[in-house]
Amino acid sequence: MTRTEMIRRSRKAGLPPGSLVHLGEARAARPTITILDYDQDGFREQQVATVEECFPFKESPSVTWINIDGVHRAEIIEAVGNHFGIHPLVLEDIMNTGQRPKLEDFDDYLFVVLRMLASAREDGVLIEEEQVSLLVGANFVLSFQEKQGDVFEPVRERIRKAKGRIRKAGSDYLAYALLDAIVDNFFILFEGIGETLEELEEEMVVAPTPATLQSIHALKRAMILIRRSIWPLREMMGALARAESPLVGEETTLFFRDVHDHVIQVIDTTETCRDMIASLLDIYLSSLSNRMNEVMQVLTVIATIFIPLTFIAGVYGMNFQHMPELGWSWAYPWGFWGLMASVTLAMVAYIKHRHWL
Repeated sequence: MTRTEMIRRSRKAGLPPGSLVHLGEARAARPTITILDYDQDGFREQQVATVEECFPFKESPSVTWINIDGVHRAEIIEAVGNHFGIHPLVLEDIMNTGQRPKLEDFDDYLFVVLRMLASAREDGVLIEEEQVSLLVGANFVLSFQEKQGDVFEPVRERIRKAKGRIRKAGSDYLAYALLDAIVDNFFILFEGIGETLEELEEEMVVAPTPATLQSIHALKRAMILIRRSIWPLREMMGALARAESPLVGEETTLFFRDVHDHVIQVIDTTETCRDMIASLLDIYLSSLSNRMNEVMQVLTVIATIFIPLTFIAGVYGMNFQHMPELGWSWAYPWGFWGLMASVTLAMVAYIKHRHWL
């Protein structure tokens, strides 16, 4: 839990259970409410201005999907809860956007909470998350999101165009379709992450830079976020696949099992990517170490060559009176510099012979 989340949670300290206090990112916009009502013969889609316009659909024989984008207005959440008979603790969890994915069975409805992730960039490094809450009744599904924009558009298109069995099935199948869309979006995230990992691996071999290390750490943060969102989802989907609630048909249970399998695949992919990121970090550190060793090797060779040269210069730099070489005519050009060149060439030849450079 981050410091910001702890500060937000402290706002509820001392309040009675069921108090509707929004814990999440502050928003000023009014929530957007959309209704999609359908059956086998047709559908009706509309955006309403007030929450009261949703109430007549509670007794509709068709399936109604009511989606609310924005959970920061307590009066709207409370009005929906009062009309649909939702427990105050459930309404509290809807407004508390730091919930762990879970499933609760209240006989008349199912309450599902999970995290919806979306990539803010194509490389998958920057990920945005929000809480999605679903209330699944006998003939309705209420979905609550923190903000506008989701991964449910394919589900809406299937309803509009009567693709598949969604218009022929009940609210439990609609809940499955929404959950499946959220889980499938994880695979889209991993497409961007996989491409980024390949690029980083190539960059690591050629010429790693500090920017490469920053990208690796950004991927590590992204994987922590994905892992935190997907691991509890396995338990929740397993519970849905084994649910004995009359709200979940036996045929729909098979589809929930399929989503459960997808969740397990996402978890496996998550662990694989985490291992690859850890390997990239090791490669980066090894690459830095190898480059440092190469630099030290060159410096050591240079220092080794100059050690005897320094010794020779030191010897002939002494101010002794009786040094026979100082009296020779060619002592400086041939004696001194010739000796220097000879020693240098000999040292270079020896170092190459030993394959030190």
